[in-house]
Amino acid sequence: MRRSARSNALARILVKYFQEYLPTLRGMSPHTIRSYRDAIILYLKFAAARAQRGVDALDVEDLTSDRVGEFLADLERTRGNGISTRNVRLAALHTFARFAASEAPEHLAELQRILAIPFKRGRRQVPLEYLDQKEVEALLATPPHPSNSVERDHALFALMFNTGARVQEVLDLKVRDVRLAAPFQVRLHGKGNKVRICPIWAHTAARLRRLIDRSPWTTEPDSALFVNLRGAKLTRFGVRYLLRKRIATCIAEAPSLAGKRIHPHSLRHTTAIHLLKAGVDFATISQWLGHSSLNTTMTYARADLDLKRKALLQVFPDAPRPPRGGHVSMQRVDVMGWLRRL
Repeated sequence: MRRSARSNALARILVKYFQEYLPTLRGMSPHTIRSYRDAIILYLKFAAARAQRGVDALDVEDLTSDRVGEFLADLERTRGNGISTRNVRLAALHTFARFAASEAPEHLAELQRILAIPFKRGRRQVPLEYLDQKEVEALLATPPHPSNSVERDHALFALMFNTGARVQEVLDLKVRDVRLAAPFQVRLHGKGNKVRICPIWAHTAARLRRLIDRSPWTTEPDSALFVNLRGAKLTRFGVRYLLRKRIATCIAEAPSLAGKRIHPHSLRHTTAIHLLKAGVDFATISQWLGHSSLNTTMTYARADLDLKRKALLQVFPDAPRPPRGGHVSMQRVDVMGWLRRL
């Protein structure tokens, strides 16, 4: 009976955390909440496997610093996660532990030990996966008689290049968020529920106009702008698939694409690097991309400098190289099912 009561306490804390604390008190965006949910699901599955019982049998006492440490190590060893992903998962667990401490103060000591687990430091990776001018032109080249799906893909990639938007920001666009009369622009909903207006090129607006006019699905103001063949909103995984498919067809025209690992976020990197090379100031680039601070934008300046340094070393191979390193009453609850349905 005591085991059931504790299990229900954990379920109660989870429900309050995701339904009230994150969206209302913290005001987090749905995208961030989904990220936190994924981290909690991974931890619950890991803890249940180590405890050799079902997720529904876990209680607050299963949230321990030792178990969290084992979980973080398993992310890197078994799932192949990098340091940044590991730290994102830890941040989610920190937030949940801080909330759980207020709901279950009898476990405060152990929860404080979880909060004391530090983030792992690692060499900051420079975002070099971006496309040059020729590769962008190859990707956006339209065949003579494109199908509706090809038109959609080209409009999607053109808008991502044009705005530098995060893939989820583009997928969350509704028809009413796009202004297709001069001045052409889109309204993007970014992290932290922040809204920004981004100008778009006339030919990007023309692509979007064709996309809307030729859509076989209802295009009301609240309709999703980018949908799949069934009329449902495209997903991030769907965009990744479409981009890989398109890249494969462009290699003949732009062979350099074969040696690059291009993913949807690479298009955002491409916009940032091209704006930087065009001489746009950092403040404008930061606002354009929806960065929370200029420090994030400065990453692209370092990327550009690293590329120039590599070019210099090809011409002057004996030039001294920079030093390495130094370059953020409830009954039994199907907890896993409930989290996935959030």
